[in-house]
Amino acid sequence: MPPKQMPISTTDADARECERITRRHARTFTLASRFLSPAKRRAAFAVYAFCRTVDDIVDESRGRDSAEAAIVHYRRALADALVGMPDGPVLRELARAVTAFGLPASVLHRLINGVARDLDGGAHPASWPALAEYCEGVASTVGELCALVFGVEGDALTAARAIRYARTLGVAMQLTNILRDVGEDARRGRCYLPADELTAFGLDRADILACDGRIARDERWRPLMAFQIGRARSLYEAAAPGLSLLAPDARRCAIACATGYAAILDAIEQAGYDTITQRVSVPLHRRAALIVRVWRDAGTARVPAPGGDGPFVRWDSSPRFPWSATWA
Repeated sequence: MPPKQMPISTTDADARECERITRRHARTFTLASRFLSPAKRRAAFAVYAFCRTVDDIVDESRGRDSAEAAIVHYRRALADALVGMPDGPVLRELARAVTAFGLPASVLHRLINGVARDLDGGAHPASWPALAEYCEGVASTVGELCALVFGVEGDALTAARAIRYARTLGVAMQLTNILRDVGEDARRGRCYLPADELTAFGLDRADILACDGRIARDERWRPLMAFQIGRARSLYEAAAPGLSLLAPDARRCAIACATGYAAILDAIEQAGYDTITQRVSVPLHRRAALIVRVWRDAGTARVPAPGGDGPFVRWDSSPRFPWSATWA
């Protein structure tokens, strides 16, 4: 029998700490969060701070043993938080959001499991299906949590559809992260680009891990990146109909997040696809202009109407041929 849940006491200082973490690491989301109500914004900051904390456990631990021990410890801390015994500002705020918005414990634990895959080959996928599975663990979980905080207009079936679209958007955004951070990840000994697709373009993982700027100027690199960017854009396209299912008071935030992240793909192209020697970003003035445009247009803008039960992306097995986004 699980322990009885106790009342959770949080403070403004806890909320400010989660906001500080979000502002430091998620500039696009921080700007987009201005469109949320205070309650939803506070919960969204708690979700982001939790996700960031889990991610940092792996990135900042000294060695595999240290990271594994830290992951085990944080799983226990999350379990305690979910029964009313949170420790620290992030878990206190997360527990508050879980209670207020019904966030499932299973999704939170799946996120930890997804991040932990970096310790066991997740950072070296053999193929797109393997990478997609990794993205599901570390990012579709985040999309699902955000959809629950944002809220959905409609019944339980509509909510389930919205979550499927949000999970697809999570994959699109994680793939965007991967394409932006190729060099940064390589310096940590990681290459998330699928091995079979590297081979199809005449490259291999060792080329990426060498962090040699010449690869970014290699004639094989640009078509590989163009292919991956096309894949990411089709995922954004497949996820777009789900935005119209979200509650009106959160729709602008979701549109701004999706649009802002997709703009990173444009920035990568404008940088000549070089994400090995530099970390590409969208300039502040462009992000601000995007927020203004969303505020002005989101009330009247039409996103594709959702059809069926949710998104389905069909991929051709060969990089030489295009893919298509359809809706099941």
